[in-house]
Amino acid sequence: MADPRIIDISLDERSIAWRSADIEQERRIAIFDLVEDNHFAPQRVHADGYAGPYRLKLETEEGRLGLHIHREDGSHLETLVLAMGRFRRPIRDYFAILDSYFQAIRASTPQQIETIDMARRGIHNEAAELLRERLEGKIDVDFDTARRLFTLICVLHMRGTTHD
Repeated sequence: MADPRIIDISLDERSIAWRSADIEQERRIAIFDLVEDNHFAPQRVHADGYAGPYRLKLETEEGRLGLHIHREDGSHLETLVLAMGRFRRPIRDYFAILDSYFQAIRASTPQQIETIDMARRGIHNEAAELLRERLEGKIDVDFDTARRLFTLICVLHMRGTTHD
């Protein structure tokens, strides 16, 4: 019986050099929300008919995103590699607005925070749609799953950055 969902997700810690408390909180929330509610259905048919649930490990290396997909028992099913070139701008824009958002939470009016949060959600939504397009034909994900995966992809791109 098919169970197209992620039951566990991890990030390759070697891909992450540093992250702030705010970014670490974003990571924790994204992972919690993702495991609680997601739709993740790799489109490749496996010889034994396995169709979930899945354990997923994300890593970045040399401008590529690796999605290592495993069975519930931890045995490897497949690895999907995506070039990250089209994500550079959305990631950069997301971090810029996220920095503004975290600063606003500490020192701005509720109206200013709401304005920044609307912009943040807009960038996040566009990036989620881009991710869904890039996964099309490879992995079927719903919109909320794509949003949370994009958050985790951003966390993986912290290497060498100085976001506070």
